[in-house]
Amino acid sequence: MAQHPIEMILLKQWASLIAVPVWITDADGRLIYYNEATEEIIGLRFEDAGELSAEQLSEVFVLCDLDGSPLATDDRPLIIALTKQMASHRRIRFLRSDKEWREIAVTALPIIGEGNRQLGAMVTMWEDKD
Repeated sequence: MAQHPIEMILLKQWASLIAVPVWITDADGRLIYYNEATEEIIGLRFEDAGELSAEQLSEVFVLCDLDGSPLATDDRPLIIALTKQMASHRRIRFLRSDKEWREIAVTALPIIGEGNRQLGAMVTMWEDKD
């Protein structure tokens, strides 16, 4: 496990203490943490998934548009936050680890440190409960 900047360590600590789903990646798109609230949505404990590269993420987590068509990499909120350093929001479908499709809303924010350092991105997600 690589050493992360202090801002990312503090963000991970904060995420571990809140009940809002939070997913954190580094500037290369590598998953470095998600909290228990995220585990409940995606159906996979972070301890079981561990840190994953951007390539591994696309293999483990299948994402689609609401109509079921594949979601292009450049249209994913996380990728937009990382590459354009801007917030992005979208409703998507994804395949949980138990092979059940779920519809969720996803918002991704770039994490930019002092000196305009691109540190990564933070994603929050939620399911609409009808």
